[in-house]
Amino acid sequence: MNWQYDKPEDIEKRSFEIIRRELAPDMPKLDPILEAVLIRVIHATADFSFVQNLCASEGAALLAIQALREGTSIVTDTRMAQAGIDKVRLGKFGAEVYCFMADSDVAESAKKNGTTRALAAMDKAAALGKPLIFAIGNAPTALGRLFDLHSRGLLMAPLIIGVPVGFVNVMESKEKLMAGTAPYITVRGRKGGSPVAAAICNALLRMAEEAL
Repeated sequence: MNWQYDKPEDIEKRSFEIIRRELAPDMPKLDPILEAVLIRVIHATADFSFVQNLCASEGAALLAIQALREGTSIVTDTRMAQAGIDKVRLGKFGAEVYCFMADSDVAESAKKNGTTRALAAMDKAAALGKPLIFAIGNAPTALGRLFDLHSRGLLMAPLIIGVPVGFVNVMESKEKLMAGTAPYITVRGRKGGSPVAAAICNALLRMAEEAL
């Protein structure tokens, strides 16, 4: 066992080698973009069950890469996901990552309308009136609201990453997303979370940078 690595990238490189080796017997046939997303999600979680659960609408990942290269910003539903997204790479495209959950106007709107802050935060994002990639890792109410806004033509979203984690309305919100027309990447079942949402964003950002 060798604990000595000169650079962090050496550890990452070795990690990806291990992931690919262990995936080899069970790896489904995926397009190269979605495969890169899957590997980064496994790297972030050490959970190989995502190989069965990660799914996306046709062409969604490629559409997101193109949108990132055009300077599309990202909206998250947690500060954790916001913190985990690579802002240096995102900044190269002139974009940024937003999280409105702690904004006073969002809290006021949620209280006034009897909704969750997550739902009110999605309303605030939609009101910006510009294309946005959404990365939802915690709140199924946020995902449900995005579905409703998109179905009513009130949302410009080249990609919705819908990976809330938990037990209440989580699976239902993902099924609703998959039944709609918005481009999506999701994880079937109860698993997900902010680290997964951030990992998906970072995988797409890396590929967007490589495409330059």
